[in-house]
Amino acid sequence: MPGVSIAEAADHVGLSTDTLRYYEKDGLLLRPVPRDLGGRRQYDEPDLRWIRLVTCLRATGMPIRDVRRYADLVRAGDGNEEERLALLHAHREEVLRRLAEVTAHLGAIDHKIGIYEHRLEELDRSA
Repeated sequence: MPGVSIAEAADHVGLSTDTLRYYEKDGLLLRPVPRDLGGRRQYDEPDLRWIRLVTCLRATGMPIRDVRRYADLVRAGDGNEEERLALLHAHREEVLRRLAEVTAHLGAIDHKIGIYEHRLEELDRSA
C-alpha cells in the first residue's frame, strides 16, 4: 500500500489527526513518519498496524509511559524480548484485574435490573 495521508490514516485506525500527531510527538511511533515532497505525512501499512496496537494498549488502560517504553524496546531491536514480554504480561494482569472488577459491578447492576423487572411484573399482574 502506498503511503496515506494523516487524514486517511486517522480514518483507517479510527483516531483523530490530532491524536496521530500526539502519538508521533510523544515518541509512541516506531519511526518518524515519512513525508512527501510537500511535507505531508505518509503512513504505510506497518505504521498503521503499529498505531492500531498502540490504540489497543491505550484503550485497555496502558499508561503512556508504558506504551512509550514498549515502543522504545521495539525500536531497540532484538535482545530485549524478555523485557517486552514482562511489560505485556504486567499489563495483561492489570486488564484482567479491571475486567473482573467491572464484571462484578455488572453483576450488581444486573441484580438491580432483575429486582425492578420482577417488581414491574408483579405490578402488571396485580393490575
